[in-house]
Amino acid sequence: MRNAGDLAARFTEPRSLPMTLNSPDTQPSKSAVTASERRRHGRYTVNVQIEVHQEGSDVPMRLVTTDLSRGGCYIQTMIPLSVGRRVRATLWLDGCAVVFGGLVVTRHPQFGNGIMFVEIEGEGEQLLARYLDGIVS
Repeated sequence: MRNAGDLAARFTEPRSLPMTLNSPDTQPSKSAVTASERRRHGRYTVNVQIEVHQEGSDVPMRLVTTDLSRGGCYIQTMIPLSVGRRVRATLWLDGCAVVFGGLVVTRHPQFGNGIMFVEIEGEGEQLLARYLDGIVS
């Protein structure tokens, strides 16, 4: 049986973090889309709550968008996803959930990802259009 002193020492000892957490991101910024495929839709600087699930994972990443358009969004994250990664996500627009499948198309180390909407479920496209139209007017 351990005594309280052993436990206190265990929790107060400095620990070194794995090097990967403190190391610079070695994957360069890149894009999965060509310049001609980009910016089909106007984008708006808006912070919207988003929950992202990487393909094959049940663990949600709860983040915030920095930009939003009818074709995709940009999310802020210190540990960006790899370009080409498929995601399933939920945007919360005025209390309404917009669920979509997406593809990571840009990656900026220690800043975030651009995600292109591949499929939007249900009435999500109409909800998104109405939300974005409300920003403009």
